[in-house]
Amino acid sequence: MNTLFLKLGWKTLLRDLRAGELRLLMVAVTLAVASLTAVGFFADRLNGGLQRDALQLLGGDAVVRSDGPVPSVFIEKAKELDLNAISTVTFPTMARAADEDGGASKLVAFKAVPEGYPLRGSMKVAASLDETTARPTRDIPAPGTAWADAALLDALGLKPGQSLLMGDARFTVTHVIVQEPDRGAGFMSFSPRVMINQADVAATGLIQPASRTNYRFAVAGNDAQAVKSYVRWATDALKMPGAETTLRGARLESLDSGSPQMQQTLERAEKFLNLVALLAALLSAVAVAIVARSFAAKHLDDCAMLRVLGQPQRTMALAYTFEFVLAGLVASALGVALGFAVHHVFVLLLAGLVSASLPAATLWPVAFGMGMGLTLLLAFGLPPVLQLAQVPPLRVIRRDVGNLKPVSMLVLGVGILGFAALLMAASSDLKLGLIAVGGFAGAVLLFAAASYLAVRLLRASVNESRAPRWLVLATRQLSARPIYAVVQTSALAIGLLALMLLVLLRTDLISSWRQATPPDAPNRFVINVQPDQGQAFQQALKDGGVTKFDWYPMIRGRLVAINGMDITPGNFEDDRAKRLVDREFNLSNSAEKPVHNQVVAGRWTPDEAGAISVEEGLANTLGLKLGDSLRFDIAGQTSEAKITSLRKVDWGSMHVNFFVMYPVAKLAAEVPVTFISAFRAPEPAIPVADGQARTQSFDNTLVRAFPNITNVDMSNTLAQVQRVLDQVIRAVEFLFGFTLAAGLVVLFAAITATREERAREFAIMRAVGARASLLRQVQRAELAGVGLLAGFLASMVALVVGWGLARYVFDFNWTGSWTVPVFGSLAGAALALAAGWWGLRAVLKTPVVETLRKAQ
Repeated sequence: MNTLFLKLGWKTLLRDLRAGELRLLMVAVTLAVASLTAVGFFADRLNGGLQRDALQLLGGDAVVRSDGPVPSVFIEKAKELDLNAISTVTFPTMARAADEDGGASKLVAFKAVPEGYPLRGSMKVAASLDETTARPTRDIPAPGTAWADAALLDALGLKPGQSLLMGDARFTVTHVIVQEPDRGAGFMSFSPRVMINQADVAATGLIQPASRTNYRFAVAGNDAQAVKSYVRWATDALKMPGAETTLRGARLESLDSGSPQMQQTLERAEKFLNLVALLAALLSAVAVAIVARSFAAKHLDDCAMLRVLGQPQRTMALAYTFEFVLAGLVASALGVALGFAVHHVFVLLLAGLVSASLPAATLWPVAFGMGMGLTLLLAFGLPPVLQLAQVPPLRVIRRDVGNLKPVSMLVLGVGILGFAALLMAASSDLKLGLIAVGGFAGAVLLFAAASYLAVRLLRASVNESRAPRWLVLATRQLSARPIYAVVQTSALAIGLLALMLLVLLRTDLISSWRQATPPDAPNRFVINVQPDQGQAFQQALKDGGVTKFDWYPMIRGRLVAINGMDITPGNFEDDRAKRLVDREFNLSNSAEKPVHNQVVAGRWTPDEAGAISVEEGLANTLGLKLGDSLRFDIAGQTSEAKITSLRKVDWGSMHVNFFVMYPVAKLAAEVPVTFISAFRAPEPAIPVADGQARTQSFDNTLVRAFPNITNVDMSNTLAQVQRVLDQVIRAVEFLFGFTLAAGLVVLFAAITATREERAREFAIMRAVGARASLLRQVQRAELAGVGLLAGFLASMVALVVGWGLARYVFDFNWTGSWTVPVFGSLAGAALALAAGWWGLRAVLKTPVVETLRKAQ
């Protein structure tokens, strides 16, 4: 086997590295791989951490939930597979302080636990309200004692050591609950928790035949196969014919980690990080293509000499392939190392989003990064370089032969398709990948066509007899080599497009996040306000300084028929649809559409009789459409109405939202109704008379005035959302720097791609008497013109692509201003002039004789 190409490829690699001719090309590859692997490493570790932490969120490896005691078959199967198992029960009930302690009462989320709870994770408790550090524990409340949330003790004016009454039993509060691993994110989970020993449940007398109890049977084991077997068996058992009757209300609990607003924020952040990485890779591809062609042009004479000396074409082609593979491996390895280091910055910036340290990353991001780097270099960099093997020996004496030709469309197409496929895989979102990759492909064609037309129009519109000399020469420079002008303008426009797109989306995305959960968002939800308390309750809010609050009636109703046909959970295959049909809905009515809801189909007509408005997600789940008739059973009374509008509801807005609403001011008088309110509570400021450090909050005052209400404190949840938001924004801004660097590499590569041609042309003009000041004006005019055109084109396309990404990927309103093209054009001109000054500053300083000797 002839290995001469290995020796030749190694020597040319070392020579080109020393000369700096591969520097820009390797920087582009390194940036692309670093940005993609940084996101890849972080996503890989985050997914591993979420899978691990999800077991704690469930409180076991699998959980069967039911409305009554868990059927014995599930317990027996767990024993058969030798799995650890526990059963807990939760339900809402009233808790009250003893008469000697004020006798205040409050609705709480009651929970009874057995020995061994929790199977996964651990509780964190504090011994007093003033204790700043919580300690983890595997213990449970002793018989006759209770653990409670700090919010409940504050509302009732209690502290550890005092009594808490529930049902027929009295308990001594011994600990304050700080963290409960399997609490979940349901509405009742935000109510204050009281936890007791399961042995004390009977003494309370709280569980009656009509009680709304929730039983959770959790299993866990060290044998993963046994757990999988249990999950498969439970899934099949719940789908067996007749299970809806014999196992009514039982279901295998799915992983639902975090609240809806948290999930939406993190999903948007993940998509934006993927978009940033995609744009960095796309920009790097453009930079590699430009730099590789410039690299090949510089080596034409050397390759012609090798051909004269008898070097075969095959050896030269293999040598350059070997050189580029080695360069790609080195650049990719550097990118992977840099990406691994950068992902640790993400972990620091997003600290606290997971409860413990993330697991180690797998090798998948490494393999993907190396593959992406090699694909990028071989697909976009190698094709023009391989033409060097075809340079005729005649070029040694005739410089006009053997110039580079356009790359074969077949070769280029295969490379682009392979690269696009990898980018689609990296995007993890079909819409995001299609819009980003497809949008850039379309933009390249549009920029090329627009640039060519602009060059032709410029030449025709400049009157050489009247225009300034520098403008005439600049126009001639551009029109004399239209292909170079098109490539340069298109490359500049692509770089500017990515930068503008990220700036616009980043600004609007962050603004959308901020608006979704603004600092003054409601942090209290109050339910169970009776109709005769409505006026007094609203006045109490106003007296307490609350000027803005949501106020809606709330009616409990069960969906019993669609289009006149009775329905049961068995009519639906989707698990969520079955659960929705099997429970009661919270309905409401209002003549005016909620300001934070958007009608996406149909029309909301105030006081329209027989009409109903449905949330679009619910409509999709149940297969509903405009014009369908829904019948609800409301406390034994039937109410039938047609769907006249579909609403888009932002569940992360922290406002009151409903699946179904009647667009009328009042419903029938006999319909049982309570009211729900959402508001931002004023800060506690009233000191307790005995001088204790604890303050009497507005919540406590409200509960004492209306003891029947349930006041849900969302302060911690809202603070967590805002904290997560700040962390995510910092991570997005950090990765943004990589794409900015890739964009600058493209700008620099595009400007310097024609440096040799510019040097020869300017040398000729200097030789015939052109002053350096005139040539500087020509160069600045050419760069400014190209920059203005590229900036304008990039701005227009950025508005269109940005709208598509905002509308179909990130799901927020696009607010792009039509002043963007103006600022984009100016920014393009400024960046082009800056890159031209840096990359072309030596053109006018090189002696004329030296430049012309090289051109011979």
